[in-house]
Amino acid sequence: MRLSLDALSVIDAIARKGTFAAAAEELHRVPSAITYTVQKLEQDLDLILFDRSGHRARLTAAGEELLREGRKLLRAAHDLEARIHQVATGTEPEITIALSDVFPMERLFPLLQRFYAEGLGTRVRITREVLGGLWDALASERAQLAIGAPGDGPATGDYTIQPLGQLPFAFVVAPEHPLAGMPDPIPQDVLMTHRAVAAADSSRNLPARTSGLLTGQDVLTLPDINIKHQAHLAGLGVGSIPRYLAAADLEAGRLVEKQIDGVGMSPPLYLAWPAKPPGKALQWLIDELNESEIFADLLE
Repeated sequence: MRLSLDALSVIDAIARKGTFAAAAEELHRVPSAITYTVQKLEQDLDLILFDRSGHRARLTAAGEELLREGRKLLRAAHDLEARIHQVATGTEPEITIALSDVFPMERLFPLLQRFYAEGLGTRVRITREVLGGLWDALASERAQLAIGAPGDGPATGDYTIQPLGQLPFAFVVAPEHPLAGMPDPIPQDVLMTHRAVAAADSSRNLPARTSGLLTGQDVLTLPDINIKHQAHLAGLGVGSIPRYLAAADLEAGRLVEKQIDGVGMSPPLYLAWPAKPPGKALQWLIDELNESEIFADLLE
């Protein structure tokens, strides 16, 4: 066979890193070995995969197609390896946790300390997801556990869910904002004339969700709730943030809370994972999250 997973891994590393030397460093090989692998593959396939005329190695059209399809094979091989490992040992080689942006990441660190002390040998990756991005991460198998998945999950897919609670929100504006001095509650026809600040849903495949936006309202869209918080402090727009995030700024007068009809609580938040029986590592994490309630003081 002319193609091999090793050669595809080399092509992928060069495409991501931009140079043969950087790919060699990532793969812990000497540059000459990377060059030989590419040249041998080009010779076997009788085509050119990289344009080497510039400072960075650029894929040709044929190289782009090989990389696109090759990455599917690499993912499939990785998934097969993981499944075989889990069947043999009952323990996942790697787990990805999708954590909602409304929860502080550092709350997970004590749990991770205990997890590593178990010696299960499972690598852990934590990603930040926004709104429906948590369900999307489960649906696309980018994650095996979602913490803080909002509202209902997608119609397609079978998940086990456990309620975490609801997160209190505060509708805030900067003290110099025109709405700061208006009497409460703010009518929606007035509210829609002012720019909202929103955190962008991180879904890749599922339809994106929005929260608290009015039709026709100008919107500044930012990556997550923490940057949204900073934008409110800068007076760039209005909107809701978790009350625990706003508390110190409200007390110090850096933000002003306003009353808006329908604002106050988030949708129910859930701990969610695929319905199939979890491996040892995932089950340990689920059990610990249920017992420790590490976000309980933020929720109602």
